[in-house]
Amino acid sequence: MSEPVNISTLIAGCAAAMPDRPAVIHNGRSVTYRGLETDVALLAAGLARAGIKPGMRAALMVTPSIEFVALTFALYRAGATTVLIDPGIGLGNMKRCLAEARPEAFVGIPKAHAARLLLGWAKGSRLNITAGRRWFWGGPDLAELRRLGAGAPAPDPAATPETASINFTSGSTGAPKGAVYTHAMFAAQAAMLKDYFGIEPGAFSVPTFPLFALFDVALGLTIVIPDMDFTRPAAVDPAMLAGLINEHKAVQLFGSPALIDTLGRYGAAGGAALPSLRRVISCGAPVSAAVIERISKMLEPGTPVYTPYGATEALPVACVSGEELAALGPGRGVCVGRSWPGVETFVIKITDEAIPEWSDGLLVKDGEIGEIAVKGPIVSPCYFSRPESDALAKIHGPGGELYHRMGDAGWKDREGRLWFCGRKSHRVTTAEGTLFTIPCEAVFNAHSAVRRSALVGVGPAGRQTPVLFVELEKGAAQSPALTAELLALGAAQPQTSGIKHIFFHPGFPVDIRHNAKISRERLALLAARLLGAGAAA
Repeated sequence: MSEPVNISTLIAGCAAAMPDRPAVIHNGRSVTYRGLETDVALLAAGLARAGIKPGMRAALMVTPSIEFVALTFALYRAGATTVLIDPGIGLGNMKRCLAEARPEAFVGIPKAHAARLLLGWAKGSRLNITAGRRWFWGGPDLAELRRLGAGAPAPDPAATPETASINFTSGSTGAPKGAVYTHAMFAAQAAMLKDYFGIEPGAFSVPTFPLFALFDVALGLTIVIPDMDFTRPAAVDPAMLAGLINEHKAVQLFGSPALIDTLGRYGAAGGAALPSLRRVISCGAPVSAAVIERISKMLEPGTPVYTPYGATEALPVACVSGEELAALGPGRGVCVGRSWPGVETFVIKITDEAIPEWSDGLLVKDGEIGEIAVKGPIVSPCYFSRPESDALAKIHGPGGELYHRMGDAGWKDREGRLWFCGRKSHRVTTAEGTLFTIPCEAVFNAHSAVRRSALVGVGPAGRQTPVLFVELEKGAAQSPALTAELLALGAAQPQTSGIKHIFFHPGFPVDIRHNAKISRERLALLAARLLGAGAAA
């Protein structure tokens, strides 16, 4: 087996190449790459002396900050397996994820430690480290870690175990699962992002998702961390965000579609511009043409807006620019672009059963909707302690090849571009056929009064009743006339002609990580109640 790569060595490389360049800026504080590498090495040595052993699982619950970046890379340098869980998944899911991951160490801010004790999180943790002021619990804080690390030998990256991290999914379409990340997988992701976007060290970036903040700083970008609630990106203060971008002349912005929508609407209302940006990157959920158009008007002509496609278990998979989307126009689903260089994508027959072994007989013809599968160095090898999930998501090929089933429905056009048609689990199977969410919803989203819509099914598979929920644009009002207009829109298209029930909703339930993935499971329960009430009436 080849020697594993330690992703923290990218920080050491940046420190050697540009020691005095700022690495992280946050709330009026900054640290250079030399300072960051010094702290990473010191903390890593302190972690080792405090009891962190190679391969030990360590939950990391620190808000985006200079300390977050230093601790993350220090844990990697020490050989720990970090357990990363988005706090936006909710307290109940957080407890379940920690119970599943069984961390032996817990590194967190005081608020996280208080929750750990009060809510019974991570009961098996033997080592508790506080990033901030320690209250009534034991274990070292960061100052003590640095004292422990002073003069101690730094951990040897060559001794790093293969597994780097357990990254939990958002759980927006089921229970959160811990995707295992290796150091080689992280390194492949970083290299692919660098090459595709032409990232050059020394520029400024404003990332609004913690994982991409880590990639940016590892690739030599100075990251400017905004003062925001990272669990609620749609609620970002757009004036603050625009001001930060312009103050530092940032060349790159990464954000969820909901955050980009908030910023674009701010620009449309007041004419704010973002002339320094060379690229905007948005992923996590489908990005509408309207969102891309609004944010593009804030940019210099020709500045690309990219919408990469992927998932926690496999990222990046494909990518498309707003310019290409505009040239394509509307289609059956959302175009997510061509396969990322170094990644292979496939569309296979839809089934809810496990597929143990790969065969070309699984493939569907171009133009036919199936399930998207992917192969490449960015594919997570497995879930942590979830063999049943591995069986449903992984397909084994010859020579040890591994294919990941994305759980997304989609198709390929003649140019090899992937089109996303919604989650496989969200498809609605009626007596007349199968309806896929994204193509059906696009028919109704074309109405000027509709901000977004959500298709759900009520009843047993194969005999479901399709129901459409509609969230209106601000200022629009529901009325019998509007309902009739929407029903007429649906009746005019073959794929939506069977939708006879439309309900209005004031604000869709969404997953907190991206504020964009609609919780269709909750809407389906509501639809069942509403249809039942109508039948009773």
